[in-house]
Amino acid sequence: MFLLFLAPLITYSQDDKVGNWLMYFGTNRISDDFSIHTEIQYRNHTLTPNNVEQLLLRAGLNYHFYEKATVTAGYAYIPSYVYESEQNSPEVEEHRIWQQFILINKIGRVKFEHRYRVEQRWVNQDYKNRLRYRLMLLVPLNKPIIEKGTLFLGVYDEIFINTKESFFDRNRLYGALGYQINKNVNVQTGMLHQQLSSSGKWYLQFAVFINTDFRKKTAN
Repeated sequence: MFLLFLAPLITYSQDDKVGNWLMYFGTNRISDDFSIHTEIQYRNHTLTPNNVEQLLLRAGLNYHFYEKATVTAGYAYIPSYVYESEQNSPEVEEHRIWQQFILINKIGRVKFEHRYRVEQRWVNQDYKNRLRYRLMLLVPLNKPIIEKGTLFLGVYDEIFINTKESFFDRNRLYGALGYQINKNVNVQTGMLHQQLSSSGKWYLQFAVFINTDFRKKTAN
């Protein structure tokens, strides 16, 4: 069913109507209270990864209030490239400071993740502020909870809001099929639709999530 869903979207690639995002996300636990967020996203204008649209490098420090609430502050560097540009350097460079709060709750077997993010952005020396809210649902399909060997569904919608100029920045709607390889690693494949004020585009996404724990284990 999932492949049948992707098939008609992939056919649009001949007209460059579908791009792709290749992504890595990491949460590296260094103590009971703190972890380090690491992230790399390689975004392409086209379905095949041969025409880079944007590279996103993001890192941050997480503070865990408890299992279901986390705050983060970090930095991101985002160079962007014009479609089929002949120059090697990016046309747009962005330096970004960001803060976020994540709250998790469950209803039955469905996990809800609320993410609130604030961004201070320097885009080619032009300073901007932006607010974001994302609601994500994670649903295990073959087991009661997401654990090793679980096939799961991930769905989210995220709204981006500017504090100046045009109020609406963009909206992202995402659906994916995921697999929990082990306690620390899962992979997801899905489609994201990004709607701007004047245009929209589909992106095929492949993501890997790796969570490591560097805390010292105490002997019994």
